[in-house]
Amino acid sequence: MQLHSHALIADRVHPAVGVDSRDGKSMPKESIFLLQHVWELRSALVLFFCEWASRFFSGIIAKEPTSLEEELKEIRRSGSSRDLNEFAMSDIFYFCRRGVESIVDDEVTKRFTAEELESWNLLTRSNYNVQHISTRLTVLWGLGVVIRYCFLLPLRLTLAITGVTLLVVFTTIIGFLPNGRMKNFLSEKVHLMCYRICVRALTAIITYHHSENKPKNGGICVANHTSPIDVIILASDGCYAMVGQIHGGLMGVIQRSMVKACPHIWFERSEVKDRHLVAKRLSDHVEDKSKLPILIFPEGTCINNTSVMMFKKGSFEIASTIYPVAIKYDPRFGDAFWNSSKFGMVNYLLHMMSSWAIVCSVWYLPPMNRQEGEDAVQFANRVKAAIARQGGLVDLLWDGGLKRSKVKETFKEEQQKLYSRILVGTHEDRSRS
Repeated sequence: MQLHSHALIADRVHPAVGVDSRDGKSMPKESIFLLQHVWELRSALVLFFCEWASRFFSGIIAKEPTSLEEELKEIRRSGSSRDLNEFAMSDIFYFCRRGVESIVDDEVTKRFTAEELESWNLLTRSNYNVQHISTRLTVLWGLGVVIRYCFLLPLRLTLAITGVTLLVVFTTIIGFLPNGRMKNFLSEKVHLMCYRICVRALTAIITYHHSENKPKNGGICVANHTSPIDVIILASDGCYAMVGQIHGGLMGVIQRSMVKACPHIWFERSEVKDRHLVAKRLSDHVEDKSKLPILIFPEGTCINNTSVMMFKKGSFEIASTIYPVAIKYDPRFGDAFWNSSKFGMVNYLLHMMSSWAIVCSVWYLPPMNRQEGEDAVQFANRVKAAIARQGGLVDLLWDGGLKRSKVKETFKEEQQKLYSRILVGTHEDRSRS
């Protein structure tokens, strides 16, 4: 229902003329100026809350992309006759509305928690306050617990321990061999065998699309990042040299053994000097066409497979062919997202192996090269958009680093500069004309 502020507000003082409607006496200019702002503020306030409430109670918060200038014109359409080159008190409600909408429907932080399902998949309770819905559903859930924990989990644990143990032992042994074709051949076979055993341990059902676009030696494979098992999903279909952050615990043991048999690149994210060393090693690696393609996750952190966040530009500054890959998991059978702030690696893997299955689709996209006049950031955004489009994911410009850090002051400064340019720019255009 459309609501208008003029139908809700009645005032005996008209701000345009500054005359008291009871006796017709003139008012001081200071009072007129103050009443004008009060009128604008009250009108915009009522309009803002009426429109926002109608959107909220209908379950929709508008997300149509509109410019700041258009938003300000819409807010000023009732209650303010000021041009855009003048400040109006009602302008503050644009920023208030954006803040409230971000709190109610935050499009960033919700990417760092598990994706919400439309229907229950008999894995975990969506509402812990309701312990009994129906006898039939309770029986089905109980049978599922027995099957998953008493039958599937022991088998999967056995396969996982076998695969990881073989990987650590064989890569350590291969590491003692001299560099050459034999070492590379054995390393590839061992990696493929162990990764495929681990895929079976997760009961992963993977569908690969467009295999003709698979990454080739001397190239860089980039993919969206949801979980550490992204590596297993991709490496079970082909071998890669991997680039990633150094981890501790079980993941650290695996990383140290893998690097003995294959030239993987592990780095400490907190050390700035390491970044230059990583870039140099990446450049040297891709120049050697006999080496395996590099696998990189440019987001730098795990996202819940509903969106693709900002790609770091480092891997796109290298003069090499980029092979984009889109990975999309089906959350109905098991949630593949790793919330590293909540679960350790072992707990996460147990959570994976106690689910029904890991079902996902992998799309190998056509190779992409940096165009003439295109910088690294533009190239990264173009690749990211292609991955998001193919995987049916939301393309976001936000940095995944917000998962662990606060919003930079530069974001607020950009909004302030944009608003200032609208006021000053409009005024300058009029003065020129």
